[in-house]
Amino acid sequence: MTHKLLVYYDGACPTCVRDMAAYRRLAGRAAENVEWFDITGQDDALRERGIDPVAALRSLHVRDRNGQLLEGMPAYAALLREIWWCRPLAAAMLFPPLRAPLEKVYRRQVDRRLCRSGRMP
Repeated sequence: MTHKLLVYYDGACPTCVRDMAAYRRLAGRAAENVEWFDITGQDDALRERGIDPVAALRSLHVRDRNGQLLEGMPAYAALLREIWWCRPLAAAMLFPPLRAPLEKVYRRQVDRRLCRSGRMP
């Protein structure tokens, strides 16, 4: 069992880097409970950790304190639960009627970003 969440983020994505910085500011001391792993150029390391590099590029991945790998909305929810005042939002993200549309919008935005940058797998 680890003491921190491990967040796999796209360091070649300016939006992702800005989001990470914003998270750290919003989280305050809770940000100390999160480690960040830049997936850029780390295909072999990702595979060793059981993560498909293309999937990591297209969706947020988080390894929780119990070692479970989360992807998409569950990954975002785990990250948001670290900030006490974001816990209701984290729960809402996983509410079945909201989760599917949120996943769809998120996927579409990521795919557009990857296409625009010429990085779509």
